[in-house]
Amino acid sequence: MTLTPDRIGEVKFDERGLVPVVAQEADGTVLMLAWASREALEATLRTGRATYWSRSRKELWRKGDTSGHVQELLEARYDCDGDAVLYRVRQTGPACHLGKRSCFD
Repeated sequence: MTLTPDRIGEVKFDERGLVPVVAQEADGTVLMLAWASREALEATLRTGRATYWSRSRKELWRKGDTSGHVQELLEARYDCDGDAVLYRVRQTGPACHLGKRSCFD
């Protein structure tokens, strides 16, 4: 189902307040898996830039702010159980912190 601001309440966050997010390139390539808080989902939908929750830094992380490897949001969806989110994106540069197009290479 398409994720819109008024449907964020249908997403099931875990006990930490997070939900897994799969980032997928428009061509179908799975790029990465990250985590999002409610605030990250709201920021993603509001700005059109993929935003996540950094578990290590314990802060919002907008993809590309430091690397320049931006993820422009094309579509956000959530699964039938509401416990996972899919960002379909247009990726600039590599998605993986190791410099690869995908973390699944």
